[in-house]
Amino acid sequence: MTGWKGSTHFSPFDVITLILGGGAGTRLFPLTKERAKPAVPLAGKYRLVDIPISLAIHSELKRIFILTQFQSSSLHRHIQQSYRFDDYSQGFVELLAAQQTMKGAYWYQGTADAVRQNLSHFASHPHELVLILAGDQLYRMDFLSLIEQHVASCADLTVAVTPVSQSRVSGFGILRVTEERRIASFVEKPKEPSLLANLAIVDPFVSLLRLPPDEPQYWASTGIYLFNRKVLASALMGGEPDFGKDVIPRLIPNHRVFAYVHAGYWEDIGTIRAFYEANLDLCEPEPKFDFYDSRFPIYTRARYLPSSKISRADVSGSLIAEGSVISDAKIEHSLIGIRSVVLPGATIKDTLLLGNDYYETDAHALGAEGRGLPRMGVGRNTFLEGTIVDKNARVGDNVWVSPKGKPANMDGDCFFIRDGLVIIPRGGVVSHGTVI
Repeated sequence: MTGWKGSTHFSPFDVITLILGGGAGTRLFPLTKERAKPAVPLAGKYRLVDIPISLAIHSELKRIFILTQFQSSSLHRHIQQSYRFDDYSQGFVELLAAQQTMKGAYWYQGTADAVRQNLSHFASHPHELVLILAGDQLYRMDFLSLIEQHVASCADLTVAVTPVSQSRVSGFGILRVTEERRIASFVEKPKEPSLLANLAIVDPFVSLLRLPPDEPQYWASTGIYLFNRKVLASALMGGEPDFGKDVIPRLIPNHRVFAYVHAGYWEDIGTIRAFYEANLDLCEPEPKFDFYDSRFPIYTRARYLPSSKISRADVSGSLIAEGSVISDAKIEHSLIGIRSVVLPGATIKDTLLLGNDYYETDAHALGAEGRGLPRMGVGRNTFLEGTIVDKNARVGDNVWVSPKGKPANMDGDCFFIRDGLVIIPRGGVVSHGTVI
């Protein structure tokens, strides 16, 4: 769009959106053992990647690239089955996996390197702005508001920031933001108290956001960036691997780098504990993230599943996704994913069942039992507490699973423990009578 810079008038076709699929997702292992991080299930029926894609669509940004490289087959399948725009919208969701080229055969070395390796793909799509998002975060944000601020302030780069307490600063890039919302400095994951002395949020932000005055808060980068196209291309001419610790600190002294304040809920689903707590919070009467907002629904694959069937079950404080079959079980403060099967006498407490990809036929189930395997789902008189059961797992009858009294991290024969939670992996088998 001619003359867009310095004007609040812009078109969604001035913007392309990049969603970074991340690396191997080792902190989410074993959920990422056979899938890319953005393809990890969320809220019983979604995938993590559905969040940034849905937010972009609601902001009228429909030219979306997803950059990925690890275990990307399930992500590709989900995108192909979920997001199809009509021929007249000019919208698309395209996956760009790391690949060999004449310039080399390298995995993405970081966030900036992933974008650098794909610049040639973006060049054929007219644009002036590049919105960069992460594929593993849970939040709501109006990207049009971010773009309007960016254009109105004549920014070269805008970074979305959110306040965090001092106990969390070591996990984020922390910025110092002036009253005009210009970013003055950036410190990547500070661990020394002396580095925080001049980084605490001050008025007018403390008053405007009603932050606790007696507890220091700090501006954390959310990893959401809006670049001017030419500035991005210039910034990536070097070989720096990451935006956070490499590219952005170098741009701050000589470019107009501004902060966009996001004061609402925002969670980085980067660890097993964060994934577990974000999902279980959805079971609360007033969850921090609202999937029930009919004005801005979160999109995902349409599966056309039947309603859940619940017979004589005691269910409290839980979410049950469609297509589940639950018989005479007790479910307390748990999330039950699509097509889950829970047999009589089972007790499920503070647990995530990620569901199943298909229904097991009676013939298939009998054949599995003939081989000494439990049926797919949760068996009779089984107890699960503080557990994540990944898709298509078989948990037998009279099984007892709890993380209590066990190390925070360990590997077992049919399970893993990470961040103090027991995880039954995708397609895992827990034999009848097993105690974990």
